[in-house]
Amino acid sequence: MNTFTIVLLIITGVLVAVTIALYFIGKKADKKKAEQDKLLEQSAQTVSLLIIDKKKMKLRDAGLPAAVLEQTPKYLRGTKAPIVKVKIGPNIMTLLCAPEIYDDVPIKKEVKAVISGLYLTAIKGSFGKKEAAPKKLTFMQKLRKKANM
Repeated sequence: MNTFTIVLLIITGVLVAVTIALYFIGKKADKKKAEQDKLLEQSAQTVSLLIIDKKKMKLRDAGLPAAVLEQTPKYLRGTKAPIVKVKIGPNIMTLLCAPEIYDDVPIKKEVKAVISGLYLTAIKGSFGKKEAAPKKLTFMQKLRKKANM
């Protein structure tokens, strides 16, 4: 056989093995996530809170309790996570936010939200007027705006 053919067969075999391994790792991760979602649903409670601020920042800079930082793996402490600063009753707290709802969280509004520990999982309803989110400009629109200034 040709050397080129042998190299192609080896590369194909490695790619097939990697694909199969990723498939099983993905199934295992899905099961783990389903278990964690069940735990979050069990401890979930609906509260009324005032959202003060929201940012994407590093966990170690967010002002979360030391126990939270100890439980997170070291390689994830430096990654940016969605953080929401809220006022629940007289207390001001820092909560982690689910990435799916981060864009929908209104700033400086009172909302009914579902929280599970220090994790904001859903926004049920907001009080007051709803403001439309400002539209993001496309690259060409930004260039035209700069040109007109």
